[in-house]
Amino acid sequence: MRNNIFGYIFVIFIIIIMSFAVYKIKIQNKDDKKNETATVQNGEVVKGTEMTLAISGFDTINPIITKNQKVQDIDKIIYEPLIEITEDGKLVYKLAKESAKTSGNTYIIKLKQGIKWSDGTKFTSDDVKFTIDKLKENNNSVYSQSINSVQEVDILDNYTLKIILSKEIPHFEYYLTFPILSNSYYANTDFWNTEKNRAPITTGQFKIAQVNNNTIVLEKNGLWWNKESTSIINKITINLYTSVAELYNAFKMGSIDFISTQNANYPNYIGTIGYDTAEIEGRELVFLALNTKNGLLSDANVRRAVRASIDKNRVLANSYGNMYKTSNFLLNTNSYLVDEQNEEHYNPDDKGYYLNESGWENKNGVWQKIIDYRTNRVELNLVVRAADGTRCRAAEDIRNQLMEQGIIVNIIYADDTSYDGYLNNMNYDMMLCSVNQPIAPDLTTYFGDGNLANYYNQEVSEIMNFIKNNNNETELKGKYQRLYEIYNDEVPYIGIARNKIMGIKNTNLVGEIRANWYNMFYGINEWYTTNK
Repeated sequence: MRNNIFGYIFVIFIIIIMSFAVYKIKIQNKDDKKNETATVQNGEVVKGTEMTLAISGFDTINPIITKNQKVQDIDKIIYEPLIEITEDGKLVYKLAKESAKTSGNTYIIKLKQGIKWSDGTKFTSDDVKFTIDKLKENNNSVYSQSINSVQEVDILDNYTLKIILSKEIPHFEYYLTFPILSNSYYANTDFWNTEKNRAPITTGQFKIAQVNNNTIVLEKNGLWWNKESTSIINKITINLYTSVAELYNAFKMGSIDFISTQNANYPNYIGTIGYDTAEIEGRELVFLALNTKNGLLSDANVRRAVRASIDKNRVLANSYGNMYKTSNFLLNTNSYLVDEQNEEHYNPDDKGYYLNESGWENKNGVWQKIIDYRTNRVELNLVVRAADGTRCRAAEDIRNQLMEQGIIVNIIYADDTSYDGYLNNMNYDMMLCSVNQPIAPDLTTYFGDGNLANYYNQEVSEIMNFIKNNNNETELKGKYQRLYEIYNDEVPYIGIARNKIMGIKNTNLVGEIRANWYNMFYGINEWYTTNK
């Protein structure tokens, strides 16, 4: 009997435990459903309208004073230019309505009417002239180069300006992409030191709503003129950090939604999970200039053989690392002007074909032939700037690859003065160069008078004259495509590498990273968050 009592008690105890477990499961399911309703209502995703960005080493939000690249990036979603560049390099009017080139160095710019600043004042020609004047006062601004050639700005009326240049600039419209600031907002102030630089007014989609020591808050600009284009996000908090390490840690902890970096070691700081990345092509181009008027390289077949002998991936692996990508042509690969830019020309077998075509023979591992009764070898000098350690390593790798293919290369490590002398006097066979791509698709450095390859082609000259005075996208694309074909055939240059920027977004931020080195935020109108 006693045993039966203990048995009943045991059964009741088990029933109580099971009932409690079922109760906890039901409570958990209710909580889960509550959480689901935070992101899904009536079968539709609820899109969070707030996001967080970040800046380290903040100086000022004023776009023409700041020297901080991340500020310049974020300013693109606050301030607006006369003309904007699209993701694939086309021009679209922003604050300008139209522009016309009336002579070689004169432009008429007409502005859109009815646009207001975020404080309600009118946007006029005075604002454009004021901005250009301030840029000319600040040689350190990232936009100063855009207006270096501007000699005079005349206001014709409230919405029309005449800009006179000191000389003709190909594709000058591309340089009208600097942000415009308000003349009346800064009236009677010391522009460079005023407290008004904490939150300048804007014509753009977002305005500065709040500023303190640690954050800047952006909100939708209710007076924004472009009602056809609007973002899901209506509030952006910009966290300010004293160091990049602090910023990386905040991203790792989920406090930031989007960052960009050129640091190859970023996974060491933010980990490897919880985010998505996108490679963004930078503006630095590394290339070989081949002196087409100098000795052996006047033969296009020798230039083709050099190109066929260089494995660019090997150069990157040994010298530049994973924040660079191989490059071929002289324009960014996302440019609408040229298709199929990243063709692979590395093929040692082709090298032999090209050299044989020009009468060269490989004897004892070295390419040679008899010229004027003397044995000549394919032997070239390669000039590199001695102070640039990375470029020196790349030059050494290129030399080693060419030597492996029977082409002798002697490296000249030039100090800065000597390097400039080689460059100015065209006294080299090959030179390993690095340049920052201009904002305009201007190829004068490569194909114009006194170009780096000492290169001339009648058809190329005609194309260059045509494109500098033409704005028709279809015609321009046809001409640039033809330049690309000639470039690939005649090989005045060999593209080696281009730097990369990594766009990195928290997985709670939904939307595609669409960007180039000019603008990180082409896709922002489609972005939303899942936890805010």
